[in-house]
Amino acid sequence: MRQLLTTKSQNLVKRGPSGPRFYTKGQTHFHHQAIGETPAVSAIDQKSARFLKDLHPYDTLPGALFEETLAQLHLRNLKAGEPVYQYGQQLEGLFIITSGIIDITAKEGTRLSTLREKNSFGERGLLRDGLAGNTATAKTDASLLLLPADQFHKLYREDQHFRDFFTRSRSAAPTSEVNIIASRPVAALMTENPLTTPPSTSIREAARLMQAHEISSLLIVDQERLLGILTLKDIVKKTVATGQSGEQPVAEIMTKAPLTLPPTAIGSDVLHLMIEKGIAHIPIISGDKLLGIVSQTDLTRFQMLTSATLLKDITKCDQVSDLCTATSRIPQLLANLVGSGSRHDIVTRLITDIADSVTRHLLTLAEREFGPPPVPYLWLACGSEGRQEQTGVSDQDNCLILDDTATTEDRIYFKKLAQFVSDGLNQCGYVYCPGDMMATNDRWCQTLSVWRSYFESWISNPVKEAQMLASVMFDLRPIGGETSLYTGLQAETLSKAAANSIFIAHMISNSVGHTPPLGLIGGITTLRSGEHKNHIDLKHNGVIPVVDLGRIYALQGQLEPVNTRARLCAAKDQGIISPTGGQDLLDAYDLIAETRLQHQARQIKRGESPDNFMRPTMLSAFERSHLRDAFVVIRTMQAALTQGRNMV
Repeated sequence: MRQLLTTKSQNLVKRGPSGPRFYTKGQTHFHHQAIGETPAVSAIDQKSARFLKDLHPYDTLPGALFEETLAQLHLRNLKAGEPVYQYGQQLEGLFIITSGIIDITAKEGTRLSTLREKNSFGERGLLRDGLAGNTATAKTDASLLLLPADQFHKLYREDQHFRDFFTRSRSAAPTSEVNIIASRPVAALMTENPLTTPPSTSIREAARLMQAHEISSLLIVDQERLLGILTLKDIVKKTVATGQSGEQPVAEIMTKAPLTLPPTAIGSDVLHLMIEKGIAHIPIISGDKLLGIVSQTDLTRFQMLTSATLLKDITKCDQVSDLCTATSRIPQLLANLVGSGSRHDIVTRLITDIADSVTRHLLTLAEREFGPPPVPYLWLACGSEGRQEQTGVSDQDNCLILDDTATTEDRIYFKKLAQFVSDGLNQCGYVYCPGDMMATNDRWCQTLSVWRSYFESWISNPVKEAQMLASVMFDLRPIGGETSLYTGLQAETLSKAAANSIFIAHMISNSVGHTPPLGLIGGITTLRSGEHKNHIDLKHNGVIPVVDLGRIYALQGQLEPVNTRARLCAAKDQGIISPTGGQDLLDAYDLIAETRLQHQARQIKRGESPDNFMRPTMLSAFERSHLRDAFVVIRTMQAALTQGRNMV
């Protein structure tokens, strides 16, 4: 998915009456090439060699491997409108754009992206079956470097940086939630933007600052340059115990030139330095710039906060205020999980487990408050909780299914129960749904027979509102109560939906309303106005388009999973989408979902409230290139779906 590559420095080009011809230096025979065959190919020059040397990942290749790669490259020049390759054609190798513009189009002609200098293309087909999965055409006159397929595969096998760059799957291997501090990057452990003060600050004022911010150390800086560190232990030993005045400047008792670590350090470096030197605080420095500090408290917090400990604390809560205290630790848990390298679907599953537990505990407290339920009921979640995909920012989406024997008087009980639980969730940080998709709304607190009629109506008469409601309610998942109230309903509804081609067609049309943020020329676009101008909405323009695709595949195949990734895997395994198209979509989803979580984790570490809006400039060119490719995959799969071609 990217930019790149290498050269064949011994090939020269000549032109004859029948078209270009080339020969290898030192040889006397010529290979003629007729007009209309492969475009002109020639040796790369020094400028192209420098171009490649400055391009990632070629800039990381070992010298000998780089020279070998350089010797394999060809320079190809094309005129505007000239094809590079056609859909289904055997790929010669990887193409790297040195100048000009290349259009990438789907089999049926839909433009997928427009690529410019430093972009590369063809790698997806090379890593798959060697065949082009799209068509590439020069939009303008263009020059390309061609890295032959054999050399591409050799680099992919032998060089880790090259392999990482072109690896389509961005998700890490499943990781244990038992975080091993020793292997964690220091950025995942440190406190960013630590409190600092100049050396002239009095000891008394320094003590007041530490007390006010509930910290055990202060970093002493001058013009952003770290001079020393002052700890509570220093104040006690060097001032209180000796009876010295608290009006002295901190420069007199601080530890000068404290031991530091660079941002490339890992947890084991922190642990070893703390143990060896008997210290409890280590500033993190890059050059002269102070980035953060790691304390023993940070290490303890990181190691001890897991979803298991949080769930255990929730079970001990006797009132809503106690639940609020427990859920206030969720943001830090999310940051820890992301920092530990946990896969995005593992993180969101663990975060959702907490919401499920809080909901069930609130149902227990409600029954304790109002008495046992008069008839069986089932509380269900939809939206991100229903799909087990909650992140650091989630509202509540829920409903109630009541047994058909429920009376008008029984409904009064469930009205109070729903209000109690919904209010409790709101206090715990799961804010009220802006669209009122909650059990407190009479429309979503109904008997089983009414719910059955809802789904039948939406399927038989898929007007715009019906499409929207069906999109939400097809993500239902039981949380607490009598689960048998939903089991039969789900199977029955999936069967009827799959059999109604008109309903499926309307749902497909509704599903492509959320589009990836790609402009007319294939670049990443940002929001043009409002509070989040110049940001990408990683939820509505990133994750949700894949969620919608997964839901359609589930309806088409009568698939029971509600989780998006599980739906995509099931759709691929059952042949609803092709193995290659399914894998590409899984890889794209993994990358976008992980980018979203990493963005939220960074916000949490900065003390900000997490959201879904990210500036593309926060990413490196490498990361933006991968993200753009992920968006292109989504657009390709959306186009295939609307044209009745899931088998991309």
